[in-house]
Amino acid sequence: MSEYAPVRTITKIEANPALTSRRDEYRKMRVAAYCRVSTDEEDQMNSLDTQVKYYTGKIAETPNWTMVGIYADEGITGTRTDKRDKFLKLMRDCEKGKVDLILTKSTTRFARNTVDSLTWVRKLRAMGIGVYFEEQNLDSLKAENETLIGFFSVMSQAESESISANVKWGIQKRMKNGTYSLSFKMLGYRKDAEGNPYIIPEEAEVVRTLFRMVLDGASMGMLKESLESNHIKTPKGKDEWSLTVIRYMLSNEKYVGDVLYQKSYTTDCISKKAKINRGEVTRYLISNNHPAIIDRDTFNLVQAELARRTNKRKKFDSAITEQGKYSGKYALSELLICGSCGSSYKRTSKVAKGKTTYYWRCISRIEHGKTYCKDSAGIEEQMLHEAICRCLSKMMENSGEVFSLIQSNLSYAVSGNSAALDVFSIEKQMNELKEEIQQMTELAARTEGDPERYEVELKKMFDQLVILRGKLDLAKSQASQSDTVNAEVARIMDILKQTDMSFTEFDDVTVRRLVECIQVCGNKKIIVTLKGGYQAEEELKREVAA
Repeated sequence: MSEYAPVRTITKIEANPALTSRRDEYRKMRVAAYCRVSTDEEDQMNSLDTQVKYYTGKIAETPNWTMVGIYADEGITGTRTDKRDKFLKLMRDCEKGKVDLILTKSTTRFARNTVDSLTWVRKLRAMGIGVYFEEQNLDSLKAENETLIGFFSVMSQAESESISANVKWGIQKRMKNGTYSLSFKMLGYRKDAEGNPYIIPEEAEVVRTLFRMVLDGASMGMLKESLESNHIKTPKGKDEWSLTVIRYMLSNEKYVGDVLYQKSYTTDCISKKAKINRGEVTRYLISNNHPAIIDRDTFNLVQAELARRTNKRKKFDSAITEQGKYSGKYALSELLICGSCGSSYKRTSKVAKGKTTYYWRCISRIEHGKTYCKDSAGIEEQMLHEAICRCLSKMMENSGEVFSLIQSNLSYAVSGNSAALDVFSIEKQMNELKEEIQQMTELAARTEGDPERYEVELKKMFDQLVILRGKLDLAKSQASQSDTVNAEVARIMDILKQTDMSFTEFDDVTVRRLVECIQVCGNKKIIVTLKGGYQAEEELKREVAA
């Protein structure tokens, strides 16, 4: 049985000339030019003006070309396209179909990053848009030119890396010599005509206030509120302060008259990613470079306090992270400790008959009930405040002895030198011996007994007094070897002397200055420990059920 097999044929269908559009032959090519200079110095800006004028004239004089625009970036690096606003705008206009051809002086003006250069050239070629590099006489639409464009882009990137290395070397040399000039756009300082920083008295007082507030327990939020409520503007002239800016101010070594070079560094000239220098790059500290606003001891104390807050552990078991959060709102949030389980206390409230009453309760008791803390109970805030004030008043009745003990204990706590404790002990022995000498002298004057016996005893006492005085001088000498210790002790002692010792009302700032911690004991009492270790007990007048 035969099958039908048709013959396969091919027929050419010619185009209809009447239907062919000649519109593209008469449409003008839409041309844009891209210019860039890497610095905004005067000679570079003149170069940019020259480029703009040149391309404006060239496009206007070329037949069948129409101007789309001149896209010019001023003072912008060529190693990163994401930082060049005009370049990115040009690319967006290309994607919108507004541009047919881009003119640029050279591959170095277009991009100094090989990856960026080739990536954008290929994207534009896929859209049918060419880039003409005049200096190299290269048209990106010609596929054979891509290798040359890549070669010149590599050369441009290598040139950038070489320039970057030379600049870094020059900067490091100036840092090593202490001649590198830094910006002083900060609260409290300005630069004179010769570039030397000088202090602005009004702003400097604001800075000193901030440092004092930190030592008195103020949080970053409280500092921000103080600055904004007093209408203090930021170094950039803004009304709203950033917590990051405030935190940076408090750790800025320039306020003690020093300059630390290379606090951060750039990983490479292409990504320009900045990192905090934790020892990867050499740093240079220039001490006493300019007038100080904050004394060195106060600055060091603030750094220690900020580090303490940063390293706080969480108070609540339900907290997501182990990091605790510092709160400067209430002094007792940092000071009040449960004597039963060691947890911190939290301020709570209770509303009854339209009246709000505040209590302080053990956090462990709040979270877990009596499972982990059986003996603690909630304490009414007013009752707690009154007990603390009574205790502080009693402790300060003999303020001279208290101050002496606090001073000795502070010195020992900060330095670890037991000689600091000896100072108080020796001074106390000397005072007691002086009283005995006074009593013995009065007794000798009133009696008709053997005077030689009294003279012998008095001589022994005076000899002992001389020995104690020598020991005291030695102990004081050993205890005063650390300037930092002395500054911390002196600061707290000054605060103690300036504080109103009547304690008629509870004051958060005063309590922060004086008290190290307050332990709430299950037997209806509190134990107040002053800074330096001096302790006293006080009963709570009544107990409020938890």
